[in-house]
Amino acid sequence: MEKLEKFFDKAADIIGFICMFAMSLMIIDVFLNVVARYFFQYGNVGFQELEWHCFAIVFLLGMNYALKEDSHVRVDIFYAKFSPRTKALVNMIGTIVFIVPFALLVSNLSIDFVTEAYGSNEGSADPGGLPYRWIIKSFIPLSFYLLIFFAIGFFVKNFNLYKNSQMLK
Repeated sequence: MEKLEKFFDKAADIIGFICMFAMSLMIIDVFLNVVARYFFQYGNVGFQELEWHCFAIVFLLGMNYALKEDSHVRVDIFYAKFSPRTKALVNMIGTIVFIVPFALLVSNLSIDFVTEAYGSNEGSADPGGLPYRWIIKSFIPLSFYLLIFFAIGFFVKNFNLYKNSQMLK
């Protein structure tokens, strides 16, 4: 099971690298937009839209990396006081009860959203905006299907923690 855990960790690291690249691209884009606007009185709608496209990629893919790093949002009132074994059990139950059903719901419901955007060849409503809006919209179901994949890895990691903490007793 440790090899399986390492596989999921490596896959999540690739997602983290993609997020790092998208964040770097977004920072460069914002910087260039600000410089162009304030020093050269030039604005480009396409570059402004690229900012939120990069942010969407960072947010949607980043949640998968956050799950791997165990840095996702949770209420720590009780959790912080739990033993490692109890934390692992709570994480496994939370994965099955909350993460996977929610990810299935969002991913399956968002497919029609992407299909409609693709079918209508949706692009920006603004002149000079980015075309092919279905590409960025397709990150919604993709990221939530990836969340299911990485939730399996999160479950495996916590199962290993649970199993190993039982052996220590």
